[in-house]
Amino acid sequence: MLTGLVVGKFAPLHKGHEALIAFARAQCDRLVILSYSKPELPGCPPERRAAWLAALFPDAVRLVLDDAALAAFEARTGEPPRNLPDNDAPDEAHRSFVAWVCRRMLGHTVDRVFTSEAYGDGFAASLARHFDHPVAHVLFDRPRARVPISGTRLRADPGLHADFLSPVVRRDLIRRVVLLGGESTGKSTLAAALAERLGTCWVPEYGRELWELRGGNLDFVDLLAIAREQIAREDAARDGARRWLVCDTSPLVTMFYCEAMFVRVDPELRKLAGRPYDATLLCAGDFPFVQDGTRQDEAFRDRQDSWYRDRLARAGTAYRVMRGALPARVETAACHLADLDRERHSEAAPSDPSQAS
Repeated sequence: MLTGLVVGKFAPLHKGHEALIAFARAQCDRLVILSYSKPELPGCPPERRAAWLAALFPDAVRLVLDDAALAAFEARTGEPPRNLPDNDAPDEAHRSFVAWVCRRMLGHTVDRVFTSEAYGDGFAASLARHFDHPVAHVLFDRPRARVPISGTRLRADPGLHADFLSPVVRRDLIRRVVLLGGESTGKSTLAAALAERLGTCWVPEYGRELWELRGGNLDFVDLLAIAREQIAREDAARDGARRWLVCDTSPLVTMFYCEAMFVRVDPELRKLAGRPYDATLLCAGDFPFVQDGTRQDEAFRDRQDSWYRDRLARAGTAYRVMRGALPARVETAACHLADLDRERHSEAAPSDPSQAS
């Protein structure tokens, strides 16, 4: 059985990686895909990369490793402790690690290694020494002419390179910003305006939609259904979003109303209320309360604001308060998200020479 190997960070997994893996798969009886990065690169944790590879290459042998996975393997097998090599470690540290993974974790060696890099010959020669049998290097599209993209460019701005990402990957890279706030704090108005400013889409509040449909009559079980549907709509909207998806509400809001209306919360709803977002904006009630026929009063709005602040503080969730008229709020929000984008890019480590980035 001819076994091939592709190693990469896949952070993110793009169509250039896919082309390399498909090329390798066509020339092997069995293909091993190995992915690791230390440190992890922004937006591409191991579980996410594992899900991408499973969705796109279900018939390959896939290993996405971090130190926790190695510790679990050691606990299960009694192997001596071993950690991932740092991304900037010498080439041979990575190559010996890959050889160890093949022999100890997979239980077999490989016959071919597939890369799009100049280091491939040295990589194959090192594996051959470790395995004590020949390992061929098969080079694929070294100039990157077929798919002219790199992980570094995509991490800098995934929204500008959507054509280089499969839908399953692109969807995961869309970041979500949630708007919280009491009644009559301009939350929905800001959501629509911010989405327009960012050139993306927004997800309206399903709970309000159901409230109006039911004439204000909701049962306890409806609140959990609202949270589930809100999440489903967020997930579906990612396909049409660009860089950021603006969310007019979250299950945390639904949890507040559940407590206020029924003085209890379904355990699943409480868990969904902890759903993480990449940015949180809290709309202040710094203008007169407007009654639209469905709202309570200004005191209730203040109670909501205090409750959200308390819950965010308990969870250790950073948030930015939106104040002033709509133009000022849009500007503040857009600048905040731009800052978060820059911070994320600055966290991205440079590609190391032993893996596809």
